[in-house]
Amino acid sequence: MKSITEINLAQKRVLIRADLNVPLNEALEITDDNRITQFLPTLRYVLEQGGRPIVMSHLGEGGGKPDKTTSLRPIAERMKKLLNADVVLAPDCIGSQVEDMSRHLEPGRVLLLENLRHHSGEKDNDPEFCKALARLGDVFIGDAFATAHRKHASMVGVPKLFKEKAAGLLMQKERDYYEKSLLKPKKPLCVVLGGAKVSSKLGALQHLVTLADKIIIGGAMANTFLGAQGLQLGRSLVERELFPKALELLGAMARRDCKLYLPVDLVVGTSPNSKGIARAVPAAEVPADMMALDIGPASSILFREALHTAETIVWNGPMGAFENEDFSKGTFDMIETLASAHGMTVVGGGDTDAAIHKMELAHKFDFISTGGGAFLALLEGKGLPGFDALE
Repeated sequence: MKSITEINLAQKRVLIRADLNVPLNEALEITDDNRITQFLPTLRYVLEQGGRPIVMSHLGEGGGKPDKTTSLRPIAERMKKLLNADVVLAPDCIGSQVEDMSRHLEPGRVLLLENLRHHSGEKDNDPEFCKALARLGDVFIGDAFATAHRKHASMVGVPKLFKEKAAGLLMQKERDYYEKSLLKPKKPLCVVLGGAKVSSKLGALQHLVTLADKIIIGGAMANTFLGAQGLQLGRSLVERELFPKALELLGAMARRDCKLYLPVDLVVGTSPNSKGIARAVPAAEVPADMMALDIGPASSILFREALHTAETIVWNGPMGAFENEDFSKGTFDMIETLASAHGMTVVGGGDTDAAIHKMELAHKFDFISTGGGAFLALLEGKGLPGFDALE
């Protein structure tokens, strides 16, 4: 996979697939511009090299037709402010008018195409839609790691139509840290997994058992492993149908001498929204009318000790229902532990990322991935269509 630094961009129309799918509030205001700021180094590089950047992205799920609520106008305005350059929003992402705008784009200006998912051809990887997009550029740059697991037109169909194509600076950085953390990690490698369901990360667990020296499991995921070992967990979220798989994974870890760390105490409440009644109990003593909603203080200490000797740490998923302050301490303790860890720390997943930024400790981590589903696919050992299309 070529890097953008290996291609001559001067005077060329550079079609860039970015992932600018940022959250908006009801007033259509951006609430977190992290994905925009992560993309800016690639955009600045194109401008510095004399290229004429034409940026495409999606926003939201998209219904295959124009929708004012998912217009990229707020993104164009934020990019203009952050970049301190003129960013022009096209009326569409394809068509004769957009082609004319791309041909006459002046040096130093950025053309941002309207939402790709306003056309059904994007998700369908429609050949004609791919050709229409490809007509807008001379060079293709893939920089949308967060969408690299999707076989969409702009991710796989369009780059196949270009002789000159490469990875942007963000995509290259994502790939480099993937290699450092999972393909060629400095040992011991410790993986921390959290979130709600084992079922959503079963593939990742099955793959990581073959790679990791230690695995720490928190969040509601841990409930299924605790339940499989006979613990009664009250009204907690437990995937009983996965007990056989959980026991199978425990056996695989034991055979490979991969150490597993589960919570020894849990913070309980009546629901994820309950207030003022949270308390820590031993993992074996969850009351019948309560739910486990966070790891307890003893578990935070145990996990900190387990992470102390790790040279490489990969984290995906919170330790509890951290959106509620009563069940946030386990996740915030984990953030503080990793922020002071001497090993390399790589983090992926939207919820995990949000919690780190809430504590304003992002600068303490070696790398925070922009991908959720794409990061999880790598944890599962799967290839990414967005990577393959650039090779």
